[in-house]
Amino acid sequence: MTNYEVMFIIDPALEDAVKDETIETVKGIIAAQGEVGEVDVWGLRKLAYPIMKKSEGYYVVIQFQGETTLPKELDRRLKISDNVIRHIIVNKDEK
Repeated sequence: MTNYEVMFIIDPALEDAVKDETIETVKGIIAAQGEVGEVDVWGLRKLAYPIMKKSEGYYVVIQFQGETTLPKELDRRLKISDNVIRHIIVNKDEK
């Protein structure tokens, strides 16, 4: 299994329950094909530049392990999510 990290920004206008549900959904996607590690919720932060006319976002970082097909599926699912405005998946084992 390979070590990965995903950082995603949730729309700050959403209610707290929807934000928590989005985090649980991402953890569920990862758990289906891998292993969820540390979940670090940074909370509301100012964005470096406006995204979709928003100047703030709700940041979440999740460490996880999985097969090489997992990041592609996670990327696909995050792209179509209306709650997530940006995301990045990093292979932590790659040098």
